[in-house]
Amino acid sequence: MADRAVPHRIAASIALGTLLNPLNSSMIAVGLVALQGEFHVSLATSSWLISGFYLAASVGQPVMGRLADRYGPRRVFSAGLTLVGATGILVLFAPGFGWVVAARVLQAIGTSVGFPAGLAVIRRLAGGRPPAGTLGVISAANSASAAFGPVLGGVLVGAFGWRGIFAVNIPLAATGLFLARRWLPADPPRPPADTRSLVRDLDLPGVVLFAVTITALLGFLLSANWALLPVVPAAAALLAWRELRAGVPFLDLRELRARPKLVGVLGQQVAVQCVFYLIFFGLPQWLERVAGHSAAATGLLMLPVSALGVVLTPVAARVVRRSGAGLSMLIGSLGLLTGAALLLSVGGGSGPAQIVAIGAVLGLPLAFNNLGLQAGLYAAAPPDQTGTAAGLFHRRGAVHPGSGRPAPGAARFA
Repeated sequence: MADRAVPHRIAASIALGTLLNPLNSSMIAVGLVALQGEFHVSLATSSWLISGFYLAASVGQPVMGRLADRYGPRRVFSAGLTLVGATGILVLFAPGFGWVVAARVLQAIGTSVGFPAGLAVIRRLAGGRPPAGTLGVISAANSASAAFGPVLGGVLVGAFGWRGIFAVNIPLAATGLFLARRWLPADPPRPPADTRSLVRDLDLPGVVLFAVTITALLGFLLSANWALLPVVPAAAALLAWRELRAGVPFLDLRELRARPKLVGVLGQQVAVQCVFYLIFFGLPQWLERVAGHSAAATGLLMLPVSALGVVLTPVAARVVRRSGAGLSMLIGSLGLLTGAALLLSVGGGSGPAQIVAIGAVLGLPLAFNNLGLQAGLYAAAPPDQTGTAAGLFHRRGAVHPGSGRPAPGAARFA
């Protein structure tokens, strides 16, 4: 399904790098009980393995995209895979729970590299026209890894204990690194950079303010700590003030203002993900608390959403290739509206067949919205800022749409 401008081997290499983030975000849930037992920590404490991952990934993806734009996507892609493999090794010798949390944060940073750096590689090869087939390969790989991550995690925990869900990253990262070094096109040579030029190019003050803004926002959403809420607009205002005055801004607000299509794509991505997060936060809780299904049954009932998303991705790719990203987003949005409306019919007498049918309807927007928005981002982003734009686009919130499980702390809003 890859495009002529992007060979299949390159698409496969990038897909392997990008799927590590959703895979690791969805596998961890099945290992929490074993972790709690070994380190004698509570559920609230163990939830830092989930919250810390999402916080680090949300901040890390735009930063890694910036690094890919500045220092070459192949270099940064390879460095991220190396970090992922190293965290898998570190956890094997974890003396305490804090060690595991630190490794999990580093794992999030390493897996954050895949999508922004991979999209930057694709942009260099394919030019300005969105390569729908290649984007479809990546989207399908991400949806599949998120959907089947808990299954793989359960097998690994059963066979090797909770360390197995970390150790599996060692061969995956090693394979990804080998393929990246062998198949991804080499980056152009760059002159050596001193510390001053590195700080200037990365705009570290802007990165710090961005991190504070995102961390405060997600911290509030994850914990319902109202003390964090006023920090969000204050940090955001300081970020805007800084970026409008920076010589090389981390977030080029002037460039964003000059590209309304890019702002529109990012805004649509936020809206679509908010709807999906609400669905994947509310429906699993209803299935367990009201309908009385077990956690395993709930996971199976939610599986059609991701499974249909994978199956329909090639269809969405053909739509994007023939008619453009706009039609794909329209089809996806209509499917999302229909699925959300059908959820209003769910009640105490709703059987599994009705839930599965609604999940199948929601699989349509998972494929068409995701791929359409990725293609729209690809077309709207400045060529030299593709990595940064992709990182902003691909930030993850408190729930991964493939896992069907809310992050601990979100339940306080229920």
